[in-house]
Amino acid sequence: MITSLLYVAVGGAVGSSLRFLIGQLVAFPLGTLTVNVLGSFAIGQLWAILHARDVAHLTPLLVTGMLGGFTTFSAFSLDALRLVEDGRGVAAAAYVVASVTLSITACGIGLWLGRSIA
Repeated sequence: MITSLLYVAVGGAVGSSLRFLIGQLVAFPLGTLTVNVLGSFAIGQLWAILHARDVAHLTPLLVTGMLGGFTTFSAFSLDALRLVEDGRGVAAAAYVVASVTLSITACGIGLWLGRSIA
């Protein structure tokens, strides 16, 4: 457990740093789009390779840590596609709609509340 947590922390530091650098290099909001697309591609490829080569023990470092620090959108994308692959298309659609709707709504409420406090 502690080793996995350290892997997540190290990978997260790398991923977050990469996200910051791309955000500096690519104009807003295209930096976020770039990170989300690259991260989603990378998580699909890494998930398949790690599990096919029986090195899933690297998942905390590379998937949860590095790609989670890079963009949590990649985890969202993988979760949705895994639901589809499991034959749970309706659950996948509900997950996508709920995630986007609830997250944008929560962000809006957070902005409103933060601005009213400030």
